[in-house]
Amino acid sequence: MKTYVVKEKDVKKEWFLVDAEGKTLGRLATRVANVLRGKHKAIYTTSMDTGDFIIVVNADKIKITGRKDMQKVYRHHTGHPGGVRETKYKEMKEKFPERIIMEAVKGMVPHNKLGRAMMKKLKIYAGAGHLHTAQLPKTLEV
Repeated sequence: MKTYVVKEKDVKKEWFLVDAEGKTLGRLATRVANVLRGKHKAIYTTSMDTGDFIIVVNADKIKITGRKDMQKVYRHHTGHPGGVRETKYKEMKEKFPERIIMEAVKGMVPHNKLGRAMMKKLKIYAGAGHLHTAQLPKTLEV
């Protein structure tokens, strides 16, 4: 029996729409990351981008559990000495609600060139509207 190797031309990319309203952040991010990677397909290959496009709407209405709204902190470094910057969850939700989901999904995809290509297929919007109606996205249940 021969081993089937997926080629780039064999991968069919689809568009999915996810409504984040009332969803838990971690569970949503896990489902989105799996679809971005292509793990829901039979042709999944670890070394290729076999995943689909994802549109997430209502990112500002995401929920988290426990006391994370008071304790969760997002950190990044500016690149300069002593340049660690911290942003609390509440501030991030007010200013950049899209980044909350972006950071959660980013931690679940590979941390290399392949992961960066997968993240380009993720489109996140704070409100209910999006710019991708021409792609006729299917609804994805989370």
